[in-house]
Amino acid sequence: MPNTKYVFVTGGVTSSLGKGIISASLANLLQARGLKTTIQKFDPYINVDPGTLNPYEHGECFVTDDGAETDLDLGHYERFLNVRTSQANNVTTGRIYQSVIQKERRGEFLGKTVQVIPHITNEIKARMQQLGETGDYDVVFTEIGGTVGDIESLPYIEAVRQLRWELGPENCVVIHLTLVPYLSAAAELKTKPTQHSVKTLMESGINADVLVCRTEHELSEDIRTKLALFCNVKREAVIQSIDAETIYDVPLLMHEEGLDRVVLDLLSLPNNLEPDLTKWKAFLSKHKNPKNHVRIGLVGKYVELQDSYKSILEAFIHAGAANEVKVEVVSIHSEHLTAENCEVQLKDLHGLLVAPGFGSRGIEGKISAIQYVREHNIPFFGICLGMQMAVIEFARNVVGLTAANSTEMDENTPSPVINLMDEQKEITNKGGTMRLGAWDCELNSASLAHTVYGANQISERHRHRYEFNNAFKEQLTSKGLDATGINPDTGLVEIIEIKSHPWFVGVQYHPEYKSTVLEPHPLFSAFVQACSTYANQN
Repeated sequence: MPNTKYVFVTGGVTSSLGKGIISASLANLLQARGLKTTIQKFDPYINVDPGTLNPYEHGECFVTDDGAETDLDLGHYERFLNVRTSQANNVTTGRIYQSVIQKERRGEFLGKTVQVIPHITNEIKARMQQLGETGDYDVVFTEIGGTVGDIESLPYIEAVRQLRWELGPENCVVIHLTLVPYLSAAAELKTKPTQHSVKTLMESGINADVLVCRTEHELSEDIRTKLALFCNVKREAVIQSIDAETIYDVPLLMHEEGLDRVVLDLLSLPNNLEPDLTKWKAFLSKHKNPKNHVRIGLVGKYVELQDSYKSILEAFIHAGAANEVKVEVVSIHSEHLTAENCEVQLKDLHGLLVAPGFGSRGIEGKISAIQYVREHNIPFFGICLGMQMAVIEFARNVVGLTAANSTEMDENTPSPVINLMDEQKEITNKGGTMRLGAWDCELNSASLAHTVYGANQISERHRHRYEFNNAFKEQLTSKGLDATGINPDTGLVEIIEIKSHPWFVGVQYHPEYKSTVLEPHPLFSAFVQACSTYANQN
């Protein structure tokens, strides 16, 4: 009998119902009862990872400490559980097939015909149990991407069917998330889409143990009873997931619905203690009852799709609660910014964050925005490309290197203050070849960063190919752009500051990836505090 229990979360009717949030919420509730939990995401697309996907296609690419480029849902997992994820927490069809083909090429299948069953499903099952076999977790959650009935998802559903049979029902629970739509013309909720979705799941050999029903309106007792009868689940296992004010309300709503109790009973786990949600409720109280309000501009290239900057937006929520401040994020498309219209677009802001990105589109708009906030003493925070643009702006407008640029934007610039990293110059493959994962950074003891972190050395996650060009370091620092964070192994500049400015910080790494509900990132908290101070003064 395995010690680790497994919970599989599938979806039906439509995508984007919130499987990741439901998984993270339930894992949070079990964690609050003293159980050790983690979550993994299985994505049915053939890309090996999301690293080469356009943010418009898939939202942001989340990066783990060990350098995995993963689905953005892993960000939700970390923010809800305060537990770090890794390469093992995100698996794609591309990675599954890549592994099986490599084994076939090595002759590991002894001349057998390689097939979806058993070879692909065996590989999926091995990945599904990888985290559980470490002995570090009591319950492992597995979110299956896509919707039941998709051709791409079939091998995953089959693998779940096999595992349920192999592990036994007391060690394996299937939660099916579905939609109960409201038809305004008929003024009623309709259960038929859920029935069809469950039927499709049953045709694949799986009976859902729990139904979580996404809805905009309260489910009546009659509808819950009908769903239980038609979908072959117990009445108490029909769980309502109504639209919430914030995703951070969902754990409390799921607890009220009894989702955690139902799952614990199904897994034969102790159900005699209430979850300790004291800290979570304290966070929500501060989030919903702010004492101040700030407007922070987010300048980026992908602002039409909010998921492109998901971790940044969530980090502002965490930092806002820590400061008891409501952070209103004003999305500003960098392509729409010019030196002429910056004042109109930025003058009412209390702070500006210039976001990460790749390529030359919208670059001059970012530089113009940085010049405006630098000259007007408005708090500034630059992340990755945002930090690089701050270096370029300073080089052009303070140092006098008017043609300064990044070689990413202009290979022939006479002043390449941002340059391709040496180890990147021979690389031609784009997937998984950037500087990725956690790297150390030593902080100048007299710096703002040192004050914020309260440490001499930190570790932060990276995702980039270009860097601060140390050939220009002396020129820039002599004019007031201080390099206050340095990687001890490579000498690369990780943090820049302008001490003469009230709050001007640029970082080469991605602090947003490490911000969680219970541990807001210190840089975001300090930035929001600076914005609040600026708002009060102005």
